[in-house]
Amino acid sequence: MSHEHVSYLELLARGAATEAYDRPVLLARASGAGPEALAGLEEAKQLALRVRAELEGRRRREAELSALFATAHDLAGLRDLDAVLRAIVQRARSLLGTEVAYLSLNDPAAGDTYMRVTEGSVSARFQQLRLGMGEGLGGLVAQTARPYVTDDYFDDARFQHTRTIDTAVRDEGLVAILGVPLSLGSQVIGVLFAADRRARVFEREQVALLGSFAAHAAVAIDTANLLAETRSALAELERANDIIREHSAVIERASEVHDRLSELVLRGGGVHDVAEAVSEVLGGIVEFTETTAGAARRAGGHAVRDGDDWVAAVSAGGEHLGALVLRGRPGLDPVDLRTLERAALVTSLLLLARRSAGEAEQRVRGELLDDLLDAPDRDRRLLRERAARLRTDSAAPHVVLAAGIDRAGPADGAEPQGRESADRQRLWSAASHLAATRSGLASARDGGTVLLLPLRPGEDAAELARQAARHLGGALREPVTVGASAPVRAPVDHPDQVAGAYQEARRCLDALRLLRRTGEGAAAEDLGFLGLLLADGRDIGGFVERTIGQVVAYDGRRGTDLVRTLDAYFASGMSPARTKDDLHVHVNTVAQRLERVGRLLGPDWQSPARALEIQLALRLHALSSAVSRD
Repeated sequence: MSHEHVSYLELLARGAATEAYDRPVLLARASGAGPEALAGLEEAKQLALRVRAELEGRRRREAELSALFATAHDLAGLRDLDAVLRAIVQRARSLLGTEVAYLSLNDPAAGDTYMRVTEGSVSARFQQLRLGMGEGLGGLVAQTARPYVTDDYFDDARFQHTRTIDTAVRDEGLVAILGVPLSLGSQVIGVLFAADRRARVFEREQVALLGSFAAHAAVAIDTANLLAETRSALAELERANDIIREHSAVIERASEVHDRLSELVLRGGGVHDVAEAVSEVLGGIVEFTETTAGAARRAGGHAVRDGDDWVAAVSAGGEHLGALVLRGRPGLDPVDLRTLERAALVTSLLLLARRSAGEAEQRVRGELLDDLLDAPDRDRRLLRERAARLRTDSAAPHVVLAAGIDRAGPADGAEPQGRESADRQRLWSAASHLAATRSGLASARDGGTVLLLPLRPGEDAAELARQAARHLGGALREPVTVGASAPVRAPVDHPDQVAGAYQEARRCLDALRLLRRTGEGAAAEDLGFLGLLLADGRDIGGFVERTIGQVVAYDGRRGTDLVRTLDAYFASGMSPARTKDDLHVHVNTVAQRLERVGRLLGPDWQSPARALEIQLALRLHALSSAVSRD
């Protein structure tokens, strides 16, 4: 390993800034290094920067999960509501990298919302601000129960600007603001904000992360309210000692449940481990399902009754990920219900962590396929190593698939840009999952998705395309059309063939759409004579065999003259009378031969599309026979 390459490892080891990675190249250029050495250093630098970016992403995701777990731990030992809310706001500000974070709560009596906790604020006017329902970004979030984000608050006309709010925001110096609702079921109780004093764009992941913190804050407030209600009930009831003992037992049981769930998460347990643990605690059967009942969705973080079952939605940042279903316990006390709800919250954190890891693997698979398509001259040894790390069977024959969503669009054929982008994301996600389960690769490209999947024993390209169309269409509940290439032998060893195979798959996809066969999967061999024009291999013999092979074989076995009869029949304009004159046979003989042809080729052999293919196959058969005789 060269000294310069060691330098990049040292930079990675000490977490150097991005600018430091230019130094080895500059030093080598100053010392008179040749173009080849400089190019090698530049490639090593780019690789090191990619590793650094991946490490930074992992550190960021670990920090986010750590903060969420720490917040969940705070809730398990909730003693001081203000302390928990301050911790949530501080962590949200730190992880989103904003200058200010704050939390407001609704005042039902006054009909407005007021600041409860601020972090990073320097303006007393801002800290004492009250917003009417529907006023400003926060008032709109509180009124609509939806997240809102603005890159530049004062230039955003979506919000109802008032002099009081604008003065306070300007006094604080805020520009970019993100607000997410604090919801208990269908009721919004406040808003959690992250804001900067400069223009910035909040990413979708940051909106989801702030939504997770908001869910924690809502749970903390709800828990505090529940404790307050319990204390009030204790003061009103005459059996104070019995209730105090019962309440202590409840707290102990809840603490035990939270400790058990926390231990399970820390040792790397999964979603089904959570369900099993809660089943033991509640004395019923708890199962995770990816579908969520409408009532559970509307109830937010609360468990709801569904017949004799209880259902708690599993969600994060407004996205529904599934539900925990408790069977066999129709009667539950409030603590058992809260236990089920806490388990749903822990399940959402585990699913988010698993999704994060899965998305990272999907990106790596997409990058390898992009390199095979766009940079086939890369070092094949490195390509094989990357394929091995992804557990792909690089030695097997593969098929390139081009997939696209097809639906009836607006009258002018134009899809809204947001809908089109969302469709591409959904298709890429479903294709990536299919590629992972089939030990293949997937990447987004040309407004659709490209897949590279290995052929299993007994499969061919056409069958694989049909399977992919059914799988993707079922996953998206939309028609997905899939075109396939001819098989590519060991694509990692022959990357130069992958780009050509992708173009063939694209041509096949376009042909299916032109033929109005949307929602289907096919290879060139499925498209008759059109397949000859689409396929790179021009399999003329295969086309003849698929089209009139049974007739040729029948003539060979029986010594009949069906092929010549067919040729004369089409040459005479499909007239049996003129055909018998050309062949010098009786018209009944022509009819008998054509009846035999119908039994061999199927009843639709004289339809315009089939007749055109049969005539072309007859010409190609005659041409190949003449060539073989010569």
